[in-house]
Amino acid sequence: MNTENQKSYPILEIKNLYVNYGSIQALQNINLVVNNGEVVTLIGANGAGKTTILRAISKIINPKSGEIIYSGRNITRRQPHEVVQLGIAHCPEGRRVLARQTVYDNLLLGAYVRSQQAEIKNDIQHQFELFPRLAQRRNQLAGTLSGGEQQMLAIARALMSRPKILLLDEPSLGLAPAIVREIFSIIENLRATGVTILLVEQNANLALQIADRGYVLEAGCITLTGAASQLITDERVKKAYLG
Repeated sequence: MNTENQKSYPILEIKNLYVNYGSIQALQNINLVVNNGEVVTLIGANGAGKTTILRAISKIINPKSGEIIYSGRNITRRQPHEVVQLGIAHCPEGRRVLARQTVYDNLLLGAYVRSQQAEIKNDIQHQFELFPRLAQRRNQLAGTLSGGEQQMLAIARALMSRPKILLLDEPSLGLAPAIVREIFSIIENLRATGVTILLVEQNANLALQIADRGYVLEAGCITLTGAASQLITDERVKKAYLG
């Protein structure tokens, strides 16, 4: 968890955000803050709007109205590659690695907004240190990796842009419990290195165990927010999402 003496300031702010898919309103009046160094989690049922928030931040979709502020800059109308250059990386649901490319080439792709080749090679080596399984499979086609290894590759590829904030969408989806624990250990290690994380996760109990704060979404609206330690004991959250 974030300590009180850690320098904390808003790195990401969403203000009065509305998003439509055609005539369907997906998000309504979303307001949230992610402070530097935090893990903040979004929890809610399927279709609640969690993934839509991440897509709006990374500019995969454009909001109908509202503002997205990153490090004091309004990025609401920025292009996706500009958002990556500014320091936001999105690791999407479903991993989406390039199946016919090697592990090494997938990592190179993650650095597409960078130009210093020596630094890129050093960062690839750093990813191999963070993810030893990927080092063992560096020349293997990504499509032949296990689901857990593909998730590790997706996270490592996102980190190749040197993000200040990582948008992480459903990292445990479809993985065995032992692999899920390994992935969440990696997430905690990333936070320890200074990477801020906005996490969407179906396993609300696990997400709240590692998060600093959380937001609960229902039908495109934020209905509850607070410290993760409070949400995990909240009777409404326990009944709806913790079983």
